[in-house]
Amino acid sequence: MGSFSIWHWLIVLVVVLLLFGRGKIPELMGDMAKGIKSFKKGMTDDDTAEDTRSDPRTVDHRPGETVVASDRNATKP
Repeated sequence: MGSFSIWHWLIVLVVVLLLFGRGKIPELMGDMAKGIKSFKKGMTDDDTAEDTRSDPRTVDHRPGETVVASDRNATKP
């Protein structure tokens, strides 16, 4: 009762082949391998993209330039 006999495994194999067909199983495995390769490539692309990213500042600052904030709501004395 603990393990299946050879006849059980043969019946399971026949049912799987009938459901998926003879050529479908290698095709599924090939698609799965392509997916794994694509995932790995995407992970390495993310790592290199972070290293080569430019400075995320949106405002250019020139050295020696003084920035003064003006207060439009201030009243003159």
